[in-house]
Amino acid sequence: MELSWATFFLEIVNFLVLVWILKRFLYRPILQAIAQRKALIEKTLEDAKARQSEAEALGRQFQKRLADWEREKDPLRAAMTEEMAARRAQLLAALDDSLKQERDKARVVEERRLSELRSNAEAAGLAAGVQFTARLLDRAAGPEIEAKLIALALEDLQSLPADQVDHLRSACRQAGLQIKVASAYAINEAQHDAIEQALRKLTPDGAAVQFAEDRRLRAGLRIGIGPWMLRANLADELEFFAHGITHDRDP
Repeated sequence: MELSWATFFLEIVNFLVLVWILKRFLYRPILQAIAQRKALIEKTLEDAKARQSEAEALGRQFQKRLADWEREKDPLRAAMTEEMAARRAQLLAALDDSLKQERDKARVVEERRLSELRSNAEAAGLAAGVQFTARLLDRAAGPEIEAKLIALALEDLQSLPADQVDHLRSACRQAGLQIKVASAYAINEAQHDAIEQALRKLTPDGAAVQFAEDRRLRAGLRIGIGPWMLRANLADELEFFAHGITHDRDP
C-alpha cells in the first residue's frame, strides 16, 4: 500500500478544521461554563468563609455573653435571694402584727367576757347578800334594836355641827313647818320626851313635832325637818349599804 501525500495533507487539513470548529463552537463555551462554574464555586466558598467568620464571631460573642452572664449571675442571684429574704421577713412581720392584733382583740373580748361574768357574779352575790342581810335584820329587828337606834339618833342630834344647827333653825322659821318623826315601833313616853326635848333644843322657835309609825323602817327613826333628814333606821341603812356597794362597783 502506497502513502498518498494528497490524502495525508487533506486529512491534516480536516483535522485542523475539526480542531478549529471544536475550539470555536465547543471548547470555548465549555471553558466559559467551567470558568463561570469556578467563579460561582469561589464565590460560594467566599460566602461560606464569610458566614463561617460571622458564625465564629457570633460564637465568640455568645461565649463572651455567656461568660458575662456567669459573672453577673451570682450578684443577681444574691440580690434576688436578699430581696426574697427581705420580702419574706416583711410578710412574716405583717403576719405577726396581724396575729398580735387578733390575739389582743381576743384577749380584750375574753377579758370583757370575764369581767361581765365577774360583774354578774358579784351583782348576784351582792343581791343575795343584801337579801340575806335584809332577812337577818327583819329577824333581829325589834323594840330592843329600835331603842338602841333611838339612843344613837339622840347622840347624833346632840352632836350636830353649829352651822347645821343654824340651818335647821332657819328652816324651822318657815310658816307651818312641821318636824316629822317616824318610828318602826310605838315609842314609849320616855323615848317620846327625850326625842321631843332634843328637837326643841335644835328648834327653839316652837315648831310642831309630829310622831308616826312606819313598819317599813324595820327598826329605828327617821326624822325630817324641812329638807333635812336624819336616818337612823335599818331600812335606810340597808338601802344606803346596797347603793354604796353598787356605786363602788360602777366603773
